[in-house]
Order: sequence, then C-alpha cells, then structure tokens
Amino acid sequence: MTAQSSAIEQIGIAVSAPRTPEPEPSADRRSGTLQAALGVIAFSLTFPATAWGLEGFGPWSLVAVRSVLAAVIAGGCLLALRVPVPARRHWAGLAVVAAGVVLGFPLLTTLALQTSTTAHAAVVVGLLPLTTALLSALRTGARPSRMFWGAALAGAAAVIAFTVQQSGGALNSADAYLFGALLICAAGYTEGGRLARTMPGWQVIGWALVLCLPLSVPGALVALSYEPVHLSAHSVAGLLWVAAGSQFLGLVVWYRGMAAIGIPKASQLQLAQPLLTLVWSVLLLGEQLTPAAPLTAAAVLICIALTQRARS
Repeated sequence: MTAQSSAIEQIGIAVSAPRTPEPEPSADRRSGTLQAALGVIAFSLTFPATAWGLEGFGPWSLVAVRSVLAAVIAGGCLLALRVPVPARRHWAGLAVVAAGVVLGFPLLTTLALQTSTTAHAAVVVGLLPLTTALLSALRTGARPSRMFWGAALAGAAAVIAFTVQQSGGALNSADAYLFGALLICAAGYTEGGRLARTMPGWQVIGWALVLCLPLSVPGALVALSYEPVHLSAHSVAGLLWVAAGSQFLGLVVWYRGMAAIGIPKASQLQLAQPLLTLVWSVLLLGEQLTPAAPLTAAAVLICIALTQRARS
C-alpha cells in the first residue's frame, strides 16, 4: 500500500468517525437558571429560620454569630483549596457585597422580624428583584427590553398589592427596616453578580464573609454578653440554616447563576421568593395563608416566565 493511499484511508476514517457534539450554548443558560433558582429556594427559608433563631438569640447576637459561622465555613474552603487573595481592584466591590449581603440585609431584616410576621416581611422584600434590576442597569449599563421591564413592573405590582392586602392597607414600623434592606441588598447582589463574572461565585461571598470578620467576631462577643441566649432545637436549627444555607451555600449558587444568565434575569426569579416564604411560614411557623396567595402566585409565575423569555 502506498503512502498516498494510506493517508487517504486515514482521512476517510477520521471523517466517518462519530464526532462528539459540541455543548449547546443554551446548556449554560439552563444551568445558570437552575443555580439561581436553588439560591432563591435557600433564601426563601431565611425568614422562617430567622424567626426560629430569634426564639433563642437576640437580634444582634443572631446576625453576628451567623456571620462568624458562615465566615468560618467560607474561610475553611478558601484555605483548603489555597485560593489566592483577590486583586486589589476587586476589594471595593467585595466591600459592597459585605456591607449589603453579609451585614446590612441580615441585620435590618432581623430587626424587622422582631415586630413583623415572616409573611409580611416576605412580601415587602418581594420588591427586591425590581430594585436589583434597576441598580444593575445603572451600575453595569444593562439595557433590558421593554417586555422585560413591563413584566418586571407587573410582578412588582402584584407583590405590592399582596403586601397591602396582607397588612390591611397600613404599613407598620418594621417596613422602614425592610425598605432599607431592599436597597442595601440590591447593591450587594449587583456587585456580587458583576464580580462573579471574573471569579467563582463562592469566592465572591467567601471573601466578603472573611472581610467582615474584624467586625463580626467582636460584635458577636459583645452581643452575646448583653443579650440572653436560650438554646433550643428551633433556635439552633435556625442559626445553622441562616449561617450555612442562606449566608454561604445559597449565595454561592445565586452568584453563579447571576454570572451565567445576567443580573436582571436572575433577579426576576426572586419574584417567587416571597410566595415560597409564605409556604414555609405556614408549614414551619403555623402562620395563616390568605386566599389571595394562589392568585398572586399564578400572576408572579407568569411574570417570571415573561422576564426569562424577554430579549436582554
């Protein structure tokens, strides 16, 4: 057999051999949507878990201790994997994440839950997706379509109407904490989503938690010395969830999801969060669910579907 015929046979084998199909671009988007949705599920348990934690801890103790525990988990992962320290240009963004997601939002919502039910707090914080989308558009220059904004505003309107119906038409004093939490958390989500494009999402929240240790450790010691602690199954379970689930694992998948599908679209998945929280408040806390909940759920799910199909 000549060298020429051998080469031709080899080319024929290469052409006829089955080729490994290239992954579809939509696979990353589906994975990102799934991860963002898992983050929403984790966040939906935050308020019920906080209510459990408040059965045994004071509000300042609960927030400080949850931050320390989450930082220990995150710091252990960073050390075990020998993750290098982020570049100097990332620390300003990490500080915003720390102020908004690690300290500000947990503290303000915990203070609100001292006088507010989890159901009321959940529906007020249902405005977080729209707030995040607005800040993202200002911070990153994103320009979602009119269909996106229309669906987002409709979802926010449904949440507001549900909030007013739940509260009997009057807002209580805890709403000041909740609206402050909306703004500061949206800023943290926006910066975290932006940073997750250049570093893994778990490192974003991991370094933000570690950055808070100089404040959270002394804060925990002082708070525990002033606020009484009454350990119970509920209080311990609540503390562990808000520390490991809400403060670390939930944010890991949430930031990964935002990096994959974009901050505006990921933020709209959170329209389902207050309704999920209402379900948990009934199952875990025994709170009453009004007949308006299923109708609001249907309206919000339609809005979510529209925002996910809208052209960014």
